[in-house]
Amino acid sequence: MHASQHRPFQLWANTGLKPSEFSTPVLGLIFLRYADTRYAEAEAEAEAALAAKGIAPEDREPMDYQAEGVLYLHEEARFSYLQSLTEGANLGHFITNAMIKVEEHNPELRGVLFHTTPR
Repeated sequence: MHASQHRPFQLWANTGLKPSEFSTPVLGLIFLRYADTRYAEAEAEAEAALAAKGIAPEDREPMDYQAEGVLYLHEEARFSYLQSLTEGANLGHFITNAMIKVEEHNPELRGVLFHTTPR
């Protein structure tokens, strides 16, 4: 088996989830990957628009990005952040935390996203 084929088993082994519970974090990862890609594509454009409006970087809030049509992602809700975690990290906890951060900064998504209680 190729090394990349072992990754799903490693992810599953490190979460402590039952097989029937495993789809939730996987769907969460797929969503976060998509959201992070879209955020990265739109971030530069939104940053320029906000700068043109005179909003300094330290004064920007999630609603400023949303006004530019960008789903705001907190640093800990980005797929790139999850990729930077150490191998022994409780990935299930970090995925759940990421989904909670997305909901906190994007209220229209509350109760819609897949996540579980942190373990």
